[in-house]
Parts: sequence; structure tokens; C-alpha cells
Amino acid sequence: MKKIINYTVMSVLAISLMTSCAVIRPGEIGIKQRLGKIVGEPKLQGIKFYNPFIGRIIRMNVRTVECPNRLILPTKEGLNVMADIVLLYHMKPEKANDIYLTFGRNYQEVIVLSNFRATAREISARYETKELYATEREKVETAIKEELSTDIEKYGFIVDAVLLKDFQLPDQMVQAIQDKVNAEQAALKMEFVILQQKKEAERLIIEAEAIKKAQDIINSSLTDKLLQYNNIEMLKNLSNSPNAKIIITDGKTTPFITTDGK
Repeated sequence: MKKIINYTVMSVLAISLMTSCAVIRPGEIGIKQRLGKIVGEPKLQGIKFYNPFIGRIIRMNVRTVECPNRLILPTKEGLNVMADIVLLYHMKPEKANDIYLTFGRNYQEVIVLSNFRATAREISARYETKELYATEREKVETAIKEELSTDIEKYGFIVDAVLLKDFQLPDQMVQAIQDKVNAEQAALKMEFVILQQKKEAERLIIEAEAIKKAQDIINSSLTDKLLQYNNIEMLKNLSNSPNAKIIITDGKTTPFITTDGK
């Protein structure tokens, strides 16, 4: 009987010991609560003992948390687009007690995500649909991150990143945006073609001016004596030709030449 009592006592002590300690893992912070009050500073990783009858250890996550969201965002034109946005944030370990006292265990929804949704809608309303969809994503991400940090950092939260993953637009809007982009590209291409044509026209003018200048130089060098000399040289060459020919000339002008066809 005595052995049974001893075994029972030991079992109760073992169970009490097991239930009076908590393991704080890496990436967690522990808050010790006794009789409903927070006691001491947040506890770092390791084994922490407490009285299970009057207290407990509350674990809080201090790792970076990924929060995917699908939001309907307004645009500058007054339209609404569906957006997939990911928020990355973490809690400051030293602020764990204050966060738990102020917002409880549901702090993510109460303070982080509620401010995130409001900030995302406020920022998106400053941009046109085309800018959100194609050209200004990085600016929107940066603006949301900065404004959200201003709103929640004072409560003990750090915003690591805001990522715009995807936008879902009506098909006709996507086509309209694509048509506008194509038109802008076509206009740029036309400007390039016009510039090419202007350059080609300038080249032709320069070429024509060069030809005219060359012809003027040649014409200025063709004196009567030079022409007469060239005629004499031509007649010499003709006289050595084996074909029969008739040369009609008065000795002054360019001769008229006929052959017998042989």
C-alpha cells in the first residue's frame, strides 16, 4: 500500500513538473502571466518554469510573417481592380508584452492587416489602372510600405516588404490598355521613320550638291583649245581603226562620223 502511495505521489509530482514548464522555441518569445497579470520581461528561447495553477506562458511569434491578401483596390479613374498583395512583417521582441496587452493574440488582424488594407486602398487611388498594371508597381509597393510602417511601427511591428503579385482586370480594360500601349509604340516608331526620312533627304541634298560642284569644276576646265586637242586625238585613234569610215568636219567643230557597217 505504501508503495502505491509513493508511486502516486511521484506520478503527481512528475505530471506537475511537466505541466509547470514551457519550451520557447527559436523564433518565439514567451510572455509570463501570473494571476492575470504580465510578469517580467519577454522570455527568450529555452525552458521556462511557472506555476500552472496561477499562471501560464504565452508564446508569441517574432519571425517574419507572410500574409497573402486579395483586395479590391480603387484607381484614380474611379475603377476597381482585384489585386493579390503579399505583406511581410515581424514583431519587435521587446514589444511583445505591450502588443499582447493592447491587442491580444489576434494582433495581426486587429492592427496589422486592418491598417494594411486601408493603406493599400489609399495608395492605389493615387494611380491610374495602367500604372498599377504595368509601369508603377515598385512605386506603389514602396509607398504602401512606407505609410504602413508609419502607422504600425510605433506599436512594435516592422514592415519587411509589400509585394504586388497580380492584378485581375476586365478583359475589355486589358485590351484597351494594350491598344493604348501599342498606339504609343507605333507613334514612337513613326517618329523614328520620319527622322530616318529627314536624314535620307539631307544625304541626297549633300550628294546632289557634290555632283553639281564636280560638274561645275569639269565645265570650267573645258576650254576651246582642250576640246580641239581632244578632237585631234580622237581622229588619230579613228585613223588607226580597221573599219572604213567617213569623217565630215570643217576642222573647227566636232566631226560627224559614219561607217560602212563593216
